[in-house]
Amino acid sequence: MKIGVLGAGQLGQMMALSGYPLSNRFTFFDTTGNPSADIGHTISDPNGQQLSSFLSQVDIVTYEFEHLPIELVKQVASKKPLYPGVEALGVCQNREAEKSLFDRLHIPVAQYRIVESAPELAEACDELMQQGAKAVVAKSITEGYDGKGQAVIRASEEAADAWQRIGHSRLIVESFVDFVREVSIIAVRSRSGDVAFYPLAENHHVEGILRYSLAPLPDITEAVQQQAERYIHQLLDSLDYVGVLTLELFQCADGRLLANEMAPRVHNSGHWTQNGAVTSQFENHLRAIQGLPLGSTKATAPTCMINIIGKMGDAESLLRLDGVHLHLYGKDERPGRKLGHINVVADDLPSLLEKVRLISTFLPQAPEPLFYCDSSY
Repeated sequence: MKIGVLGAGQLGQMMALSGYPLSNRFTFFDTTGNPSADIGHTISDPNGQQLSSFLSQVDIVTYEFEHLPIELVKQVASKKPLYPGVEALGVCQNREAEKSLFDRLHIPVAQYRIVESAPELAEACDELMQQGAKAVVAKSITEGYDGKGQAVIRASEEAADAWQRIGHSRLIVESFVDFVREVSIIAVRSRSGDVAFYPLAENHHVEGILRYSLAPLPDITEAVQQQAERYIHQLLDSLDYVGVLTLELFQCADGRLLANEMAPRVHNSGHWTQNGAVTSQFENHLRAIQGLPLGSTKATAPTCMINIIGKMGDAESLLRLDGVHLHLYGKDERPGRKLGHINVVADDLPSLLEKVRLISTFLPQAPEPLFYCDSSY
């Protein structure tokens, strides 16, 4: 099948790498003018003048990131089968719509307010802090990822400066959650409505950028896994969703999960599935959108994904280590840029954590790998 991908970054490239064994062929439609995918055929067209040419070359269309012009996506959906659909993309592009959906489905979230000015932001900070929040997080309603478009506020006096720095006309203000760890669940829904869930992963962010994801988690109870599965299943069904969906959550000390945000695509926190699961998130996404049977989502070994940020590090030393799988994106070094990732697998959790700590020493400015599931911490 000829598959069109809106976007031309590393997620699309990894999707294509998983699709070639299925005899899929790929055409990417880049709206940024700066594509990085180096596989298949790429049409770089920031002004949308070559959309008809793109559509003539594909059977179905998917997307690898959600920051796309919604009108362009609607045009695509009017001409070709598009998975996931326009509604899912629209919800995930707008944090207010996303929170409203969570509320409607009774998926618990942190307390939040919507504000449209610096004074309203200061008022929301005071209100949420009076209700017990130690701090709040202000985020732009649209755009923003990897920590961009947001600010942590610890006193209402900081609101005016935060409003200026974020630079958007409408913000969502959330109580800062006193969580023990960040986790994510990835699920995939087929065109026939079948659903499969991957094990929860524990995620470690620094300055809003994901640095480590570890799965499966030995200290997650079946009840907590089922809680996450129930939430994401509700989202999949309510959106009549087809493909991979990611739901990021906060786990509280009592085991409760609070939804943070979702992504309508394959996700950085699911890269571990390339080497640590029977079927990767990328292959399962392609199976789903083509109407093929879903593959097993079972974890095959304890696995940790380590993002390579800014500088490449010592690749030769990394590749000498047993159980290390290097995935590079073909990008030049630049501060804060995702250059690739490492998936490391091991026979057990202690061995895995030992390898991860060693690998972090080969990566410039890599943060110390700390995980809640590591009893030694």
